[in-house]
Amino acid sequence: MPEVKFGNAPLSLLRLGSAVVGILLTVTLAVGAVAQPRGAARAAPVAAAPSPPVQTAPVQTAPVQPGGVIGAVRVEGNQRIESGTIVNYMSVQPGDGFDADRIDRSLKTLYATGLFSDVQLVRDGSTLLVRVVENPIVNRIAFEGNHTISDDNLRPLVQLKPRAVYSAQTAQADRQRILDAYAKKSHYAATVEPKIIRLDHNRVDVVFEITDGESTLIGRIAFVGNHEFSEDRLREVINSREEAWWRFLSTSDSYDAERTGFDKELLRRFYLKNGYADFKVVDSTAELSPDRRSFLVTYVLDEGARYHVGKVDVDSKLRNVTADSLKPILEIKSGDWYDGDAVERMVKALSAAARDRDNPFVEVTPRVSRKAEGHIIDLRFDVTDGPHVYVERLNVTGNTRTRDSVIRREMLVSEGDPFNADLLRDSRQRLQDMGFFDKVDLVSGPGTAPDRTIVNLNVQDKATGEISLGGGYSTDIGPLVNVGLHERNLVGTGIDAGINGLVAQFETQISASVTDPYFLGRDLSAGFDLFDIVNNNQFIAEYNENRLGATLRMGYAYNAHLSQSWNYSIVARSVYGVQSFASAYIQDQAGNSVLSQLGTSVQLDYRDNRLTPHAGYLLRVGADYAGLGGTVDYVRSRVDAGYWVPLDYFSGNSDWGLQFTAGSGYLASLNGQQTDVIDRFFLGGDNLRGFEIAGAGPHELISGDSLGGNFIWTQSTELHFPLPISQDLGLTGRAFIDVGALSQTSKYIPGTLLANNPLPRASVGVGVGWNTPFGLINLDLGFPVIKYNGDVTQVFRFGFGTNF
Repeated sequence: MPEVKFGNAPLSLLRLGSAVVGILLTVTLAVGAVAQPRGAARAAPVAAAPSPPVQTAPVQTAPVQPGGVIGAVRVEGNQRIESGTIVNYMSVQPGDGFDADRIDRSLKTLYATGLFSDVQLVRDGSTLLVRVVENPIVNRIAFEGNHTISDDNLRPLVQLKPRAVYSAQTAQADRQRILDAYAKKSHYAATVEPKIIRLDHNRVDVVFEITDGESTLIGRIAFVGNHEFSEDRLREVINSREEAWWRFLSTSDSYDAERTGFDKELLRRFYLKNGYADFKVVDSTAELSPDRRSFLVTYVLDEGARYHVGKVDVDSKLRNVTADSLKPILEIKSGDWYDGDAVERMVKALSAAARDRDNPFVEVTPRVSRKAEGHIIDLRFDVTDGPHVYVERLNVTGNTRTRDSVIRREMLVSEGDPFNADLLRDSRQRLQDMGFFDKVDLVSGPGTAPDRTIVNLNVQDKATGEISLGGGYSTDIGPLVNVGLHERNLVGTGIDAGINGLVAQFETQISASVTDPYFLGRDLSAGFDLFDIVNNNQFIAEYNENRLGATLRMGYAYNAHLSQSWNYSIVARSVYGVQSFASAYIQDQAGNSVLSQLGTSVQLDYRDNRLTPHAGYLLRVGADYAGLGGTVDYVRSRVDAGYWVPLDYFSGNSDWGLQFTAGSGYLASLNGQQTDVIDRFFLGGDNLRGFEIAGAGPHELISGDSLGGNFIWTQSTELHFPLPISQDLGLTGRAFIDVGALSQTSKYIPGTLLANNPLPRASVGVGVGWNTPFGLINLDLGFPVIKYNGDVTQVFRFGFGTNF
């Protein structure tokens, strides 16, 4: 058993010291029901047997004979507790009769105080003797053998504290609390044994000897009553997973009763989304195997019938909002399969539309009318004016690190605003999306008047700092090592700051960034970047480049979908390491330059998810102007667009979808000179799979150097689909068609034999996206179908992250 240290003394020394004390005192102590054998040569101060079970009723070894009056009450055996205090606990006092019931109640009351391990009430003539053995005082609390849960996390769970009175009952209750904590960590095979070490002066050290045991995993998940969906499909719906070797980085296969409860809700939502309005989970059970190492989780389902949507109507009771003006918002049409998620979306959309028309207290209630014959559901959305209730006060508690102002600015309601449950739910989601909190609880209660309410927000801060150390391989820059330090909530201000270093075969960079999402307390994002980047372009055009500079950024949103950003960059640039056999154009680029650039971008974003969009569209228009000082003069424009089409209606699976993306850019010199190679567009790689980075477009005929171009356009069509493997692996498939072209747009580059073919290139291929704990990894196989002389192809591509 590992040693537990108190201060600088290991537990073994404490036990040895206790033994010495026992020899010197030659006193046999009894703590709880732990007794030393009579006649022992010394009191053994080692850990005794586990604390005994709670004594349910005291045993009176010498019954008090009734009759007569109690002349006096004498207490014996007490050392710390005053005799008067003990007598006050009792139901009988001097002058009372020797009543058996009242004496029995007195005995039980003294036991219930938890102060005594033994109590006896004995009659000695007219005197009532109270003989007590006091429970010892806890000297220290220790934990041995625990690895899954640290001492710091276990200590708040136990009620026994140093300098408190020890009792076997409390020790057993603490044992159960520790076991419950291990059960929440899916360690159902854990064992906890509270043991004591006797010290002098009726003190004890309490040691909880713990065996963590192995994590109790889910051996199998079964469904009963499912007919329309297979067990494999339903296992993908819930969060719990069966035990598998590849889940070593996940806890989804560990049994968690709370997660199982949430799985029932996920099943309900899934069936409602697919038209099964009568669905219910009849029962769910979790059976622990005899070896306590795995669970069999079973869900008993009643699917019910599948319903079509019949009539869809809106009934508005608002004076300034007609039903006809709201009907175009509805996405549910007659004949569709009933979709519970769509109904919720329509409630929110109708509420938002009514609020935008000066109806802050609007209430939208969906009315569902089932018709068993034909399995039809008629929908009616009642739009009414709800109770006029205002937010009287917003209380924020639990934030020990994050400032109140950081939390309140994410709230969509504040003091004095009309109370709106939808906005409160959205506010809670915004706070969760920040990633600053482990828990966000938002509840409302009555205020000081019937038309007032108090909103109570309780949060629990979590660690937001990250230290990253990783390695990998990218097709563009080769083997790489990455080190980073990132803090998303700098000293509780909500400021995002980080520093990152990258060393790769063809690139080295160090960068630092700071972003304040609410600069000067306004809805204005501002920040700056510092960077030093070195690129080895020898495999593209026989030169290296270095960029050392800074960028100031600022952005703001006009509404939930339209935003604009500005940036200013000052960069010292160098083209060096130019090979003697490089093209004349590349050799002419050698040297230093200073870029002073102002840029802006406007974005219209209607995607359903900004990280993994499945539906919606995005349009981004940007322009850069270089010439505010520096040595470079140009104007560069860029347009990008994306459109996502879900195929759920046809496939019944949200993993199917189409993605259309396109982009174009134009670079124009303002000084009549050729644009620099490091400012130009390049085609190939991420923007045209099947071709090497900068592998398509203008190039020098003799050296083969890629020279880039001033005008580029690309278009990509992707079909996303699920792979016939477990979704827990995080793998999704795609098939793509990429098209693009790049042209020089200048008639001639002096001293260069230029191949400037502006015709489109095209490729087709398939790929896999792997969503890992370390980020998104992309693997693509691209096959060029339209290419020209001088183009460099690349069938396999491996990279990280997303690009749009």
